[in-house]
Amino acid sequence: MPPREIIRIENLYKTYTMGDVEVHALSGVSLVIEAGSYVAIMGASGSGKSTLLNVLGCLDRPTSGKYFLGGQDVATMDDDQLSAFRGRTLGFVFQSYNLIHQLTVIENIHVPLFYQGRDLADCHEHCVALAQLVGLGHRLDHRPKQLSGGQQQRVAIARALVNDPLLILADEPTGNLDSQTGLEVLDLLDKLNADGKTIILVTHGDEVAARARRVIVMKDGVIDHEIHRDRRTAPASAATAATATSAPAPATPPR
Repeated sequence: MPPREIIRIENLYKTYTMGDVEVHALSGVSLVIEAGSYVAIMGASGSGKSTLLNVLGCLDRPTSGKYFLGGQDVATMDDDQLSAFRGRTLGFVFQSYNLIHQLTVIENIHVPLFYQGRDLADCHEHCVALAQLVGLGHRLDHRPKQLSGGQQQRVAIARALVNDPLLILADEPTGNLDSQTGLEVLDLLDKLNADGKTIILVTHGDEVAARARRVIVMKDGVIDHEIHRDRRTAPASAATAATATSAPAPATPPR
C-alpha cells in the first residue's frame, strides 16, 4: 500500500499588500507530504519558509491555490470550522515555547483539550502520560519559571501531542536553547517520528535540518530545491549533504 498523503498543496500563492506595494511571499508552490515524514524547511530570511509554515498550520490563508490537509479541502472551511479543525489536527511547537506562566506543567499540557471543553479531571492520566513521555513526570506541579528552557520546550511538545494530531509543526524549536539541550529536544522529535508521527519544522540550522529525511529549501517564495536521504545515513550538516540526492522543485502534482 502506498504511503498516505497527509498534505497536498497545489499552485499556492500568498500575497501581502502594504500600501501600494505587493509582496509575493509564496509564488506557485506545489508540495505533497506523506504520513510519517520528517521534513525540514530552510531558506534565508524572506524566502517564504515561515509563510509556508503558517499556511500549512492553518494560521494564515493562501491568496490562491489549493490546500488539502488529511484529505480535507481547507479552503472550503469558514473561520470557525478552520479553527476547530486546526485544534483537532495540528500540534505546534514554537521557538518561544508559548506556555502560560500561571499554569503548571500538567495544566499547560491540558490547554488544547480545555478549548475543546474537556476537563483536566477527565483526561488527567493522558496528560500525565505525555509528561512522562517527554521526561517531566516528576515536574507536573511546577510552573514554567521553575523550568529550564529545554524543559519548557518539552512541555510544549507534550502539549502539541495532547490531541494526537496528524502532524507536528515546529518553528525553530531549538532556537532559544543551548546546543546540548537542543540536541535533547531533537532526539525527542526523532523518537516521535520513529513512532510514526509526521513532523515538519522550519529552521536556519544545518544541524537541525540534518535530522530530517527531506529538506525543502525555499528561495524568493518558491521551492528552490529539495534534498532527500535515508535517515540512517543523514549527514551531520545539511549543507554538506554530499551523499544526499538533490531534486529540483516539483511540478504541480497530479490529482
